[in-house]
Amino acid sequence: MRYLPLTAADRRSMLDAIGVKSVDDLYRDVPQAARRDGLVDLPLSASEMEVERRIAKLAAKNLTAATAPMFCGAGVYRHHVPAAVDAMIQRGEFLTSYTPYQPEVAQGTLQYLFEFQTQVALITGMEVANASLYDAATGTSEAIAMAARVTRRTKALISGGVHPHYSETSEASLRYTGLEIETLAPDPLGTEDLLGRLSPDLACVVVQNPSFFGRLNDLKVLADSCHEMGILLVVVVTEPVSLGLVASPGEMGADIVVVEGQSLGIGMNFGGPGLGLFATRDKFLRQMPGRLTGQTVDQDGKRGWVLTLSTREQHIRREKATSNICTNSGLCALAFSIHMTMLGETGFTALAELNHARAVELADKVGAIKGIKVLNDAFFNEFAVTVPGSAAELVEKLAAKGILGGVPASRLYPTWPELDNVLLLAATETNSDEDLDALVSALKELV
Repeated sequence: MRYLPLTAADRRSMLDAIGVKSVDDLYRDVPQAARRDGLVDLPLSASEMEVERRIAKLAAKNLTAATAPMFCGAGVYRHHVPAAVDAMIQRGEFLTSYTPYQPEVAQGTLQYLFEFQTQVALITGMEVANASLYDAATGTSEAIAMAARVTRRTKALISGGVHPHYSETSEASLRYTGLEIETLAPDPLGTEDLLGRLSPDLACVVVQNPSFFGRLNDLKVLADSCHEMGILLVVVVTEPVSLGLVASPGEMGADIVVVEGQSLGIGMNFGGPGLGLFATRDKFLRQMPGRLTGQTVDQDGKRGWVLTLSTREQHIRREKATSNICTNSGLCALAFSIHMTMLGETGFTALAELNHARAVELADKVGAIKGIKVLNDAFFNEFAVTVPGSAAELVEKLAAKGILGGVPASRLYPTWPELDNVLLLAATETNSDEDLDALVSALKELV
């Protein structure tokens, strides 16, 4: 194999050094039943052109958002991304750069991160934001850990309206940190009693707005009640476009805000990468995870940018780090910032209004179908409905008709049979009148 640099003698020497007889011995912990016996059913060789044709044929079997009406959301949303976004992030100085460990020589990178932080602080209604995290799932776990540091308490309460991936990520990443996390049952109807569960030993309460099931909530009363007990309120947002229309978490009293930034500037890409937006109150600045870009002046009085409060970070004070992720999604943050800049404040609000109007139109049409019930009395661009029978089976039937008809709740809550008939539907500016009509027509036929 000309692409493998090691000879048989090299491999033998390596195996001898680690004390095994063969490469297969390295997999002895994998059950025999889980191992493949023999070669994969693929040609042993093929030309590049033949491989391209084969892969294209396989890919054509997929039903994608680019080729079908799509109403899927559940944390990843389809929006129009202007061509200028990709054109700009693919410039060499952006595409090949990474988090600056010698920041002062990367003024361009630091400037766009500073502007990104400003945008995040503005839309979340908070006083300070960091230079991004991986995604909202890891951002949620970071928020809980931060709340524990601030309050010196070890318990956290996660609402049943929080995206299950976020709560599962938090439980997994914080399992061995001494923190006790209670996640409530999924809450499609918005009936959980968070106020009744507050106690002085809680570090934080984590809620999502809109909730995983699309429900909008006024969090002011909850925020006030939390603060009376010294509890921090963490607000998670999966759809940043909603912040152009809905009252910001900061306005409602949030202490920490985590947002999944994928909707703006970043395609769905079959589920990744995401972009974690993280913002908080100024008084909690020194406990905030991630990097922070600050503005200063050089010795000649010219404006410049630096990484500030870097002693919080793992690369300097590892044992006292505020975060062990210790990086940012720089290119995705740039894409987000470019898209936000192109929209401007007026465009951002208009996009949010268009999303909400499209979702209201869809809810009215779907809710009028016999057998389907809309569960939300308030929502942004996503809502939950109940359908006769299995929502998952209905989605498969819709796919057979060339329609991506939402996300069944059972896909993310497989152990909750009471959610088998719950379907999440999302509509954005990318959905045309024809898309809505196609879904409604198919539902009338199938339900």
